[in-house]
Amino acid sequence: MLTTLKTTYTDTRAADLAWCLGKDPLPALAVLDLQLADSQVQLRLLGASHQVLLEEDDGVCSETVACLPGSATPLPLGVAKRIGAWEYEFAARIETLSHGSFAGRAQELLALVAEHPYGLAGTFPGSPHAFTALLAQRCDGQVSWRTWHAYPQEGRLVATRTRVGARTAAALS
Repeated sequence: MLTTLKTTYTDTRAADLAWCLGKDPLPALAVLDLQLADSQVQLRLLGASHQVLLEEDDGVCSETVACLPGSATPLPLGVAKRIGAWEYEFAARIETLSHGSFAGRAQELLALVAEHPYGLAGTFPGSPHAFTALLAQRCDGQVSWRTWHAYPQEGRLVATRTRVGARTAAALS
């Protein structure tokens, strides 16, 4: 699903993104509710980026990656944590692209997510290549999602990848 977000576009920077687990739901500009087997997943586009809420019988996981005032946790390159009965893994990378490459990559990602049944993308007014996009899936008992945050004014694309799954028997011993 592709939507135009109804908010003022402000020039933020990729370096302003912060990561947080366990945050309560924040006001969203667009939401996509998904049922992936036994998992309820809510993809949320915020004015400042994204939030994903995952709920199963085993618990709840809330991931927020956004430009939030006063946030003390910058975007990490990688995180591995236990959340109740789950193993949580997060990875992020920042790509710097030329103007022409950025425009092409933005169009490619928006087309991919807009056509996917478990995808949500929002473009910001003021720049055709300013967007946040999320894509979720469930495979082998694990829920995963990928996100992309575009900053055309600086030619940067922030990509994240998250996986949440039950701890294996080896991890429990």
